[in-house]
Parts: sequence; structure tokens; C-alpha cells
Amino acid sequence: HQIADALPGNKKSKLFGCQCVKALNGKAAFFYWPKAESAVFKLQGDAAQEALALDGAHYFQPKSERPPMNGWVQLSFDYADRWPAYAALALAYVQTLR
Repeated sequence: HQIADALPGNKKSKLFGCQCVKALNGKAAFFYWPKAESAVFKLQGDAAQEALALDGAHYFQPKSERPPMNGWVQLSFDYADRWPAYAALALAYVQTLR
């Protein structure tokens, strides 16, 4: 939530039982996934492709028997220095959703 505190136009919430950040329209933007010590971001287009190009990045899959969630990119703690930038991109994106 330190990242959320630095971004305007959001509210703290829960998703999959984890801390998450939503835009004021109620759409989830990103959350911390403690099971893998990673953050998961709702991204699209170039931002998603850039994130997925990072070593170990992949679409989030909460359960092995379920397909990965399209648009939700999981980044390990190794990239924690990039989490704030991806959080801002994710929040900006979900603010456009209805």
C-alpha cells in the first residue's frame, strides 16, 4: 500500500484475499500476491508486452487448474523497483474501464 499512497485516485481493497488497489470506479488495478512474493498488474498493450518481456514475468494464474488471467501480469520481487511505474500504468488503464 506504500505504492498506493503515492498515487492519486485510488482506494485500497482486497482481491483474492490479498491487499489490492482499485481505481475510484471500483476496477482493480494491482495487488500483492504473497504466495509468490510478487505483484500483479492489470496491463494492456505496450505496457503488458514490456512487463512480460522481463525474466520470469507471466500472466497471473491463481490456481494451477485454472487458465492464466489475461491482462494480469505477475512480476516477482526481483522487479520491486519497477512496481511503482507499473502500478501507475495499471491504475491509469483501469480508470478508463466501465
